[in-house]
Amino acid sequence: MLWYAIASLTPAALLAFACLWGGVFPPAAVLSITVVVFFADKLTRQLPVSEADGRAVSLTLAAVHFPLLALGIWALAAGPHLGVLDKVLIFTGLGLFFGQISNSNAHELIHAQARPLRRLGALIYTSVLHGHHVSGHLRVHHVHAATDADPNSARAGEGFWAYCARAVRGEFIAGLRAENAQRARAASRSALSHPYIGYVLGGLGFLALSYGFAGLKGVLIHIGIAAYAQLQLLLSDYVQHYGLRRRMQPNGKPEPVGPAHSWNAPKWYSAAMMLNAPRHSDHHMRPATAFPALALDARTMPMLPHSLPVMAVVALIPPLWRRVMDQRVARWQNPA
Repeated sequence: MLWYAIASLTPAALLAFACLWGGVFPPAAVLSITVVVFFADKLTRQLPVSEADGRAVSLTLAAVHFPLLALGIWALAAGPHLGVLDKVLIFTGLGLFFGQISNSNAHELIHAQARPLRRLGALIYTSVLHGHHVSGHLRVHHVHAATDADPNSARAGEGFWAYCARAVRGEFIAGLRAENAQRARAASRSALSHPYIGYVLGGLGFLALSYGFAGLKGVLIHIGIAAYAQLQLLLSDYVQHYGLRRRMQPNGKPEPVGPAHSWNAPKWYSAAMMLNAPRHSDHHMRPATAFPALALDARTMPMLPHSLPVMAVVALIPPLWRRVMDQRVARWQNPA
């Protein structure tokens, strides 16, 4: 668990120092999530598959998430010791941390068997105003991944920005419909227990807290950080499912999810930082499996040419993305 802790918690510590003291810490924080990760991935080290559950790392990240969000909003809204460049770097670092690391941790938690852990994961998503992702992910994405019925599975040839515009609305609506359908089958549930009420009221509650200690400026900063974090999540979904589709069976249903229906990245340090989120095929086949136990198989699982963070940057430029990825998609969709 040592490398998971180092890779995921070092940026959190540097961001906290950046918010409190500025100086060398804002650039160090951003570098720890970008340049350091890029070069560490060049090392040949591999993360072993382990049966450990990784709960200590996950709970530590959850405990760090909320005070770091509050500290960041305060620093950006009212920190008198920070210059403009400091604040730009801190905002960038916070968006990357919440979108890549806290997102990966919340994803791990909402798949946990224990209800308190699932609720903690939902609370993390709600704090960045993306609570509905819990329903969209569990009730839609894991059911319909790699089909057109999943708004978060990008189609071949679809650029990221077109996908983003479609997925933002589509995930919210698809998750809501899935929750309504499930609740219709359990008619005894009260209307107030609808999870979307919790997502919306919870998000408003977090914004109210930001207003309480940083005023309207704090609310706007909170919304900005949340939007940036959500962009990272959408990039992750886009990259990990781009163009891959499950074939339809004679009964009209898609084939079961298999190793060829998600893109994976074998880079070790970025995988440690993101709690093995880039080992995506195994996660879809075994969604309840703890992140240290997820495995890779380059023979049966599509592999990205670079790490997940690097491919997310490439995805921001659709022509370049299609040049890099479309032939790879064709090879996996139409094997010889």
